[in-house]
Amino acid sequence: MYIRAEMIREIEAKYGQPLEIRRAYELTPEQLALVRRGQRHGRRHDVTVVIVHKGRIAVTRKPSYPPGAFRAPSGGIEPGERFEEGAAREAREETGLEIELERYLIRAQVDFRCGGEVIPWTTHVLQARAIAKPHDSDLLQPLDTREIAEARWASPDEILGSMRRALLESGSPGLGYRAELDALALRLLREQGSL
Repeated sequence: MYIRAEMIREIEAKYGQPLEIRRAYELTPEQLALVRRGQRHGRRHDVTVVIVHKGRIAVTRKPSYPPGAFRAPSGGIEPGERFEEGAAREAREETGLEIELERYLIRAQVDFRCGGEVIPWTTHVLQARAIAKPHDSDLLQPLDTREIAEARWASPDEILGSMRRALLESGSPGLGYRAELDALALRLLREQGSL
């Protein structure tokens, strides 16, 4: 993993201590192959950005996702890239928004398993706000249209309702993981008065 301990210490000092959770998910060989494809340069992490604007959250849908299955944008920090720069780049690529990080919400340590193989993974979930004036329409403008089929604003009720159902009904443990992270992030945002 090329997110170094000192990078995490800097992020914690600036954005607070996250809630830490541990999970394990059993994947199919095809799903584990997807995780492996995301391990360019030995990557074992993602940064998920919960962008809040006027009580709504920016969500994305990948081309492989079933209709209605949306989640918070995420991606990897590149080798040599500062954590904040990588999070901002991923948010811009997936939503078209320029963001500013506000709070470190969750650090999830996950084991993705398939048979005897285990890939340890860490998801860093951070709250952010759009710093340029966001579009007033529901549709956002993803720049990476190969990876993102659609981006839009969603209410917390949509995320916890129809979008969560679509993620869970897909039967994919990976999408179930994303549904769990989104629900936990929304709970924390409500508890902290950000929603």
